[in-house]
Amino acid sequence: MKVSVVVPVYNEQDNVLPLAEEMHRLSTVIPELEVLFVDDGSRDQTWARIQEAKARYTSVRGLHYSPNRGQSHAMLVGLQLAAGDILVTIDGDMQNNPADIPRMLAELKDADAVCGFRAKRKDTWARRVGSRLANRVRNWATHDGIRDTGCSLKVFRKACVADLPHVEGVHRFMPAYFKLNGRSIKELAVDHRARTMGTSKYTNMKRLPRTIFDLFGFVWYRKRYLARLNASQIVSE
Repeated sequence: MKVSVVVPVYNEQDNVLPLAEEMHRLSTVIPELEVLFVDDGSRDQTWARIQEAKARYTSVRGLHYSPNRGQSHAMLVGLQLAAGDILVTIDGDMQNNPADIPRMLAELKDADAVCGFRAKRKDTWARRVGSRLANRVRNWATHDGIRDTGCSLKVFRKACVADLPHVEGVHRFMPAYFKLNGRSIKELAVDHRARTMGTSKYTNMKRLPRTIFDLFGFVWYRKRYLARLNASQIVSE
């Protein structure tokens, strides 16, 4: 079983090599491992570090394009190009712990997707409060029941990629799109580490307008999806 880990990165030059090393250690328990770094138009030395990681570790692949197009685009491109039967998404800032991936893979035996949730977050108080509020609003609108959709560490079967529309912000609502398409989802508590290198690309105020816009986009998409589904059922009857 080939497992592909997709890592979108933007200006993460200091994190690429340490993360690639942590990922490579998983090769002892995941022999068919692919780690795909997707450089989303970085302006620093991120692509050079990815090239170094490829030279050191046989499991690492890299993709680079320009200009910067956003996390959703980078993730979707990576998922489309990944060779694995099982796909993993993880942030490139090293706050997610790759050591959690084998546990999540084990939980996938009777589910389509396993979503991590950060039981003990190592973020600032303001960011934790903002995330908690955002998750409540998302759950109210999406009804996906996921407690921490902002946690990027997710494991799912390749068939689930077809559930994700090519729209900006889709990375924020992956479980909702999976559930809309009838996928079974589990949640698992995962480690969360403080950022020690690089700088965050998001703040509560910077992310809020975009998240609200994307949320309305999902609600519109769900309405259209359900309308098409109902129409097809009427025709088949």
